[in-house]
Amino acid sequence: MQTNETVPEEPPVAEAAAAAESPAVSEESFAEPQAEDNGAAVQEELRLAQQKADEYQDLWLRAKAETENVRRRAQEDIAKAAKFAIDRFARELLPVKDSLEAALATEGATVESLRAGSELTLKQLVAAFEKSALTEINPVGEKFDPNRHQAISVVESGQEANTVVTVLQKGYLLAERVLRPALVIVAKPAS
Repeated sequence: MQTNETVPEEPPVAEAAAAAESPAVSEESFAEPQAEDNGAAVQEELRLAQQKADEYQDLWLRAKAETENVRRRAQEDIAKAAKFAIDRFARELLPVKDSLEAALATEGATVESLRAGSELTLKQLVAAFEKSALTEINPVGEKFDPNRHQAISVVESGQEANTVVTVLQKGYLLAERVLRPALVIVAKPAS
């Protein structure tokens, strides 16, 4: 009798020998070491990233503190500059005050000696102004400049229109900035 049973084919001998020598390995056993390696690698990357983050945080905090220190020092410097800005000018005025006090302390001074002393004191004052970049505005005969002059009145004059005829009070510039405008009378335009 013949049966239709099939007999399984046997693997070739070399393959069978190789399979017999190597232990049975499943797909799971391959995945586990890789997962462990990946987990360790991820942990290491996470540790390095945390270390970098801590380093950047430290640098940021230091930079922030330095910026605050610079800002604080700048504010202190500005406060000192405002408080002592007049220091140099005040030192220049001290000899002028000393001269005026000496003139007043002199007994039996004549008009000529008082005038001579006043002229010397005025020279000291002008020198102090020059050293402090304080210059005089005396615009007689110049064109009226509303940025430097303040017109008090307008008069008819033989001079060209809008020309300063009279200076009632001199003006002053501090480093080319108007400290006080000159009070002037201006020539009227011809009508």
